[in-house]
Amino acid sequence: MLGENIRRLRAGKGISQVELADALGVTKQSVSNWENNNIQPSIDMLLKLAGFFSVSTDRLLGLDDRRFLEVTGLSDEKLRHIQQIIDDMRG
Repeated sequence: MLGENIRRLRAGKGISQVELADALGVTKQSVSNWENNNIQPSIDMLLKLAGFFSVSTDRLLGLDDRRFLEVTGLSDEKLRHIQQIIDDMRG
């Protein structure tokens, strides 16, 4: 599950394994091994991955399928608009 999630998140950002490796300070081989479930990232690296992809470690590990939007810096008025859109879409 972890490997699939790393691959999906990386592809969603439109970056290669090399680009992810460079961003995290590891080798492309490490990223490939994580994605293929050959090895697991360390706890420290798991935290870096979660931060890089702006997801929780639980989401990265497949323990939580909730999704979140980064809304830091938006005004209360804009947040109310976003909440209204979400409420309308839920029906």
